[in-house]
Amino acid sequence: MNSKKTVFHFSLAISLVLISVGIFAPKQLDSFSNSALSFIYNNLGWFILGCVFLFFAFCMHIGLSKFGHIRLGDDDDRPEFKTSTWIAMLFSASIGISLVFWGVAEPVSYYIDPPFGEGSSEQSAKLAMQFVYLHWGVSAWACYAVVGVSLAFFQFRKKLPASLSSVFYPLVGDKIKGSFGKFIDIIVILSIVIGIATSLGFGTLQVNSGMNYLWGIPLGFNSQVIIITIVTVLYLASTVSGLQGGMKLLSNLNMLLAFLLLAFMLILGPTQSILKIFFQGIGDYAQNFIGMSFRTEPYSDGSWIASWTLFYFGWWIAWAPLVGSFVARISKGRTIREFMMGAIFIPVLGAFLWFAVMGGSAIDLIQNHGKTAIATAVSTDVTSALFKFFEYFPMSVFLSILAMVLVLIFFITSADSAIFVLGMISENGNPNPTHTTKVIWGVVIAAVSAVLIMTGGLSGLQSALVATSIPLSILMLFMCYSTYKGLQGELRLSTETSNKDMEEKTITSEKKAL
Repeated sequence: MNSKKTVFHFSLAISLVLISVGIFAPKQLDSFSNSALSFIYNNLGWFILGCVFLFFAFCMHIGLSKFGHIRLGDDDDRPEFKTSTWIAMLFSASIGISLVFWGVAEPVSYYIDPPFGEGSSEQSAKLAMQFVYLHWGVSAWACYAVVGVSLAFFQFRKKLPASLSSVFYPLVGDKIKGSFGKFIDIIVILSIVIGIATSLGFGTLQVNSGMNYLWGIPLGFNSQVIIITIVTVLYLASTVSGLQGGMKLLSNLNMLLAFLLLAFMLILGPTQSILKIFFQGIGDYAQNFIGMSFRTEPYSDGSWIASWTLFYFGWWIAWAPLVGSFVARISKGRTIREFMMGAIFIPVLGAFLWFAVMGGSAIDLIQNHGKTAIATAVSTDVTSALFKFFEYFPMSVFLSILAMVLVLIFFITSADSAIFVLGMISENGNPNPTHTTKVIWGVVIAAVSAVLIMTGGLSGLQSALVATSIPLSILMLFMCYSTYKGLQGELRLSTETSNKDMEEKTITSEKKAL
């Protein structure tokens, strides 16, 4: 596998095979992926939980230790994007669309069916926010940060190609340029294609549900294909304009609209209750973080943990190559300490506030005001839960439209980042891939989403994606070790350079004295 186009051709061919399987054998795909997922949950759930915690520990260690001052680039490099834009792009590239989709549905689901204890109670309300914060907290962002900091270090500091295979240079040397490196890149590309296709598929379903709720536009494949087609044209136009153009503009617009929606809900909703829920949730999360992170339920069937915690942790690992690669690309010039603080804790606080405003308000309406229709909507059709929730607030139509626009823009920016990363990897780490490559991947992603919606294979492929978390976890463990070796070497080099400069200055001073 030595051709420069090998990675692109192999990964494209496998992606087309996946599309074909989705069309002609959706039930078999669903059955296989669910069987694989069940095997992982029953036998390797402990491994997933352990890996995620190790990723968080690794990030904290290199961020707070002597490695923290190392810059992701040359010593005189400075960030390409200002901090507010950088944070906006972090959200837009990763969890933005999922926050809108699950903001109401997930906390209410946990409230109805908690991990333990009685459902629809005060205790289950507290547990709901506590476990939502676990699933969307530092554990998720640590998975992204491991990939992001590793790739950014080797790409910008060590001047290696912008491919995940570069991270393994301290372990395998120049083999990253051969078959080993290409194999790694193909695996990464496939996980990105599957991940973004499923995410965009769910986003399409929610937009279609909102349009049906507001204007009676029928639910169905024809409407969803039209939505996908329109959004595909938009995200292709955006990605062709580049990071400094469309992606930057849309990311900032995303944050503006998200803050606008949050402000409306915070003011119109039970403000005091929301703030109490926010702080109570953070306290419960921090207090029980270790216990929840290792909760395996060995004395019961463990179905709740498998369905939610293991699923989410596997999902974050599976998404790590995509989000981490994009985060690396936009983080040149930042120190490792700045990267860790910004890429883990700031987005987490934003996610916590979102769930407190949306999910906390929904639970408050159900628990304290008897608005059980929201719980019914979550149980029957999660895509409609957000719009049912808005019914209980003034300007509900405006809020619903704003939420749909937000989903669409997150849809576009998520696809933007995915296409950009796919282009980089397909062109052997080119930090500015050609428009042709990006357009091809953009069309493939749209096709995968459409086919999966048509065949009902979204859940099957979603399960298949999480099943890839096991090999990716192993890959990321080696990534941590390789990055640690690279950072140690960088410190030695910096110390030697500093000592040499000091000796030269001493000699120069002595000569002047003579």
